[in-house]
Amino acid sequence: MNIKRLVVAFLLFIGLFIFSFVLVWAQEDFAAPEAQPASEMKHEEETLEATITNVLEEKEIEVMDKKQFSQKLELLVTKGSIKDKKITIENGIFALANNQKYKVNDRVIVMFGKDAEGMDSFYITDYVRRGALLWLFVIFVVIAVAIGRWQGMTSLIGMAISFLVIFKFILPKISAGSDPVQIAILGSLVIIPVTFFLSHGFNKKTVIAIFGTIISLVVTGILANAFVQAAQLTGFASEEAGFLQAYKPGLINIKGLLLAGIIIGVLGILDDITVSQSAIVQQLKSANPKLKAGELYKKAMSVGKDHIASMVNTLVLVYTGAALPLLLLFIDNPHPFSEVVNYEIIAEEIVRALVASIGLMLAVPITTFIAALFAERD
Repeated sequence: MNIKRLVVAFLLFIGLFIFSFVLVWAQEDFAAPEAQPASEMKHEEETLEATITNVLEEKEIEVMDKKQFSQKLELLVTKGSIKDKKITIENGIFALANNQKYKVNDRVIVMFGKDAEGMDSFYITDYVRRGALLWLFVIFVVIAVAIGRWQGMTSLIGMAISFLVIFKFILPKISAGSDPVQIAILGSLVIIPVTFFLSHGFNKKTVIAIFGTIISLVVTGILANAFVQAAQLTGFASEEAGFLQAYKPGLINIKGLLLAGIIIGVLGILDDITVSQSAIVQQLKSANPKLKAGELYKKAMSVGKDHIASMVNTLVLVYTGAALPLLLLFIDNPHPFSEVVNYEIIAEEIVRALVASIGLMLAVPITTFIAALFAERD
């Protein structure tokens, strides 16, 4: 593939993105007029940030016939309308499933409001975690640049663009009522070429990987839609889905949101498989220019089979790790396996994992076939 063909392919992609975005943004966002979003409702509570300066008292109390640890804490407000003011909070006086023991210098989130008598009311809701997250991100960036050098830097730029597309296009459009599947596909059409070209360079290997990824993604989407319908999944298995429905009743297609999540989830893993298979075919052709398409396909697939085995195992372990609390339902459960696996919250994770795995497996022969055809033509 010469430079002219690469330029033509790139311009075609750019034209497709612009056309897709014009179509979607031309649609009028709609909202349910009878529903008042929670964000527009008036809240009297304020979120503060504070640092614990002193533990005034620690004791064990009884709440609802159960012993529970309680603390009386002194805090200095560091953010909010009453910044630099010292407050006192009694923590652990109500029944809590996850009662935390705080110590001096802990940074926490505090809700500030008024009680029934109009007096100031404070209670701790969570920790402030931004510092730890920032340091983790800095370590991630330093290692990516130190090891990957220029390619690591461009990969980070691609990651930033992916987040930009997700948070500035995909999520706002879905929140406004647009079809989640359509928006996820259009967003993917931007994420795929941008991240691929930035991470792997503007070359034949990357172009082939892009074509293989898009085809595999379409197949995965069709398969996900078929089995979400066949399993009669509603998308309401999680608490977040129920909250969204209460927050914007009738506005967001929850089942479509489930499909969109599967599409975006598998997109992040297709990069590795399609680029690797494309590179393998190129290396085989470079080592032996006399190899025909059929021979290239067979030799590349022998490597691809190992790739399939490792990636499917990785994917299953990733989903297992994410759903570990959920999988505990299988342990010492009085209900039979056939009943537990039928729960929607379980069935949804099974469909998500298996559909993504099938999409990854199909990506190997699809990309290898395309790469072998291009290699023979060259």
